[in-house]
Amino acid sequence: IVCFIGRSNVGKSSLIKALFSLAPDVEVRISKTPGHTKKMNFFKVGKHFTVVDMPGYGYRAPEDFADMVETYLKERSNLKRTFLLVDSVVGIQKTDNIAIEMCEEFALPYVIVLTKIDKSSKGHLLKQVLEIQKFVNTKTQGCFPQLFAVSAVTFSGIHLLRCFIANITGNLYLTN
Repeated sequence: IVCFIGRSNVGKSSLIKALFSLAPDVEVRISKTPGHTKKMNFFKVGKHFTVVDMPGYGYRAPEDFADMVETYLKERSNLKRTFLLVDSVVGIQKTDNIAIEMCEEFALPYVIVLTKIDKSSKGHLLKQVLEIQKFVNTKTQGCFPQLFAVSAVTFSGIHLLRCFIANITGNLYLTN
């Protein structure tokens, strides 16, 4: 199991759709309304593993967000990795600390994924990457040291992230 977590409107569903566009059995619906995902959505990737699309936090988050997500993250022993999505335009926000603290508290291995890089200038993106890299190196224990910068629109960075997921789940089926 791998799960994707992040603020409302950070692009979780869009990223999952882009990542698994080659897997015909993974059908992801994307809403134009931010905060539309209210429950956890589970997608089986063939017989290989499961992807969990968590509801967003912050704007329009479900009232039971903390209880639902915390319980899931704490009790899921087969969770290989949590992908924390951060909007490259705005960077890490106060609300992201909720997810970071959960991952750190439960000693979960997690990775920060910068989304919507097609909406950031190269200079702004570099600034965000350096700030987040510094944050990861000085303030986290369980965060993977490599950031992934992706765009679900242009598919930039998608193949690299797909390969990383294939590696951690032991499923090279994804990379074909």
